[in-house]
Order: sequence, then structure tokens, then C-alpha cells
Amino acid sequence: MSAPFLYFDLGKVLLHFDHMQACRQMSEVSGVAAEQIFNIIFQGDLQTRYERGEITTPEFFDEFCRRTNTHPDYQALLAAAANIFSLNADVASIVDQLAAAGFTLGLLSNTCEVHWNHCFQGRFPVLSGCFSIYVLSYQIRAAKPDAAIYQAAIERANRPAAEIFFVDDRPENVAGARRAGLDAVLYTTPAQLSKDLTARDDGFKSALHPAL
Repeated sequence: MSAPFLYFDLGKVLLHFDHMQACRQMSEVSGVAAEQIFNIIFQGDLQTRYERGEITTPEFFDEFCRRTNTHPDYQALLAAAANIFSLNADVASIVDQLAAAGFTLGLLSNTCEVHWNHCFQGRFPVLSGCFSIYVLSYQIRAAKPDAAIYQAAIERANRPAAEIFFVDDRPENVAGARRAGLDAVLYTTPAQLSKDLTARDDGFKSALHPAL
């Protein structure tokens, strides 16, 4: 039997983020109230369409301008939208240990182009240093919990679904992964994630707790 493959969710698992921070920063750039921005992007369908790859980054910007009747600086607005992430250092440590032990790791995330580029381009070295496969909703054009994105993840991992571990912070995404046959768990804390891993495989236990 081959070694298990591990997929991690990005937001609220490996990286912390705050949508309202994006709205406040975009407000400073555009002059539009942060609450109005939140309603347009996150209460409406704009972010969902962007994460599903239904619209491009320029189309996202154009739609923002149309709905707010503004035309802020393009690069400044995108930077304001993207600069909302910080590392979950405890989960990053788990990832580092698993990668050092030789496990193959992937990211399975609902994300958009501007967020991914912001995070991947050197700000969080763990993303390029520890992961080898990236299944991103805006590229797949399907978002968790849709079956299509899990099928893409299975195909890219090139393993039977039952040999794929997945952790996500949203119950509906965990349920979707389980329907697709993945061994999926809900993220709550780094300590619980470590327990979930070590309960599954002696290799995980050796990687995370080498003294045991």
C-alpha cells in the first residue's frame, strides 16, 4: 500500500484571513463604505463567481466599479483585497514536519486569482516549499463542496480516494469530501489536527512525535 496523500485547505487552516479587513482596506482605496463593499462582494455573488473562475480578475474589478459607481486604481484595489492573510504557525509546523518526513502534500482550496498570487509569491514559503499539488477552485472552475473539485483532487493525487487525507474548516466541505471517498476531518485546532493524523498512520505519528 502506498503512503497516504494529504490535502490541506488554505484559508482558516493554514492561513488566517479576515474578509472585513479586505473591505476596510478597499474602502480606503475606493471611498465606498466597508459595509457596502462587504454586501457587494461577500453577501452577493461576486466573490463566489470569482472563486469559481466564472469571471477573471479584470472582470471582477469592472464589476466592482460598476456596482459602486467608482473607478479606483486597479492595482491598489487588488492589493487592498488581497493583503488579509497571516500564517497559522502551528499548522505550518505540522506541514513542515510531514513534508520533511517525505509525505506528499497538496492544497485543496476555494480561492481566487488575486488571493492565490498574493499568498504564493514569496509571502508564505511553506506554500511552495512543502506542497507539490495545488487544486484551486478558480483554476478547476468548481468549488467545494462540488463533487467536481474533489474528483480533480483525486486525479491529481493519483491515489485511491480512501488513501487521501483532507482537512478543512467548513463542515459542508468535509461532508463533500467524504461523499467523494476521501478520509476528511474538520479542522478545529492544531492539537486536534495532530491527534487526527497520528490516529491514522504510524508514519504520521513518527513525523509529528518522533520521540514516541
